[in-house]
Amino acid sequence: MVKAVLFDLDGTLLNTLPDIRFVLNETLKKYSYPEITVDEARAYIGEGAYRLVERALPDYATNIEEFFEDFKKVYAACANERTYVYEGMTELVTRLKAKGVKVAIITNKPQEATEECVKQFFGDTFDFVGGDSGDFPCKPDPTLARYAALTLRVSPAECVFVGDGETDAQTAINAGMKGVSVLWGYRTRQQLEKAGATRFASSVKELEKFL
Repeated sequence: MVKAVLFDLDGTLLNTLPDIRFVLNETLKKYSYPEITVDEARAYIGEGAYRLVERALPDYATNIEEFFEDFKKVYAACANERTYVYEGMTELVTRLKAKGVKVAIITNKPQEATEECVKQFFGDTFDFVGGDSGDFPCKPDPTLARYAALTLRVSPAECVFVGDGETDAQTAINAGMKGVSVLWGYRTRQQLEKAGATRFASSVKELEKFL
């Protein structure tokens, strides 16, 4: 029986790509570095903000720590005006809650930006919100997912991990949870299959049927 559903955030619940790219390019311009394309931004997202910055910076950049702190500050303060909830996801989360299922967010996005996004788009709906606070390793390490299960008082076997990326599929496996990979996010089915994903949802209806 499913007692908790753990959701990734970027590419799963929210399309944050336009705002992430905008803030990243504004920061790149500030340092006179080349901007990145939409396709590059999509490919770089998924392994945390630091890895995103590492990938976006040119090889000759030597100030990654300063740049990273700048990017984090600006992104946490942005209005998320280009970000939107994927159609049907708010309603799905609401229905899960009504059935007594616990809902959580497990993301590699920095904790402050995660909390701002969740508050803006979902209010206090989620029972647990975990981002990159520095207290736990980033996905695909399963520690934060397992900590969420412990906090929610459910076993990993009673959890489903829903995400759009390779790290999400691998986190589900590493944490001993059932995994579902959604196909409306930032990765293709082929990329997800290579990461070990075996269950896929191309629509919210398909996802809810599995849950």
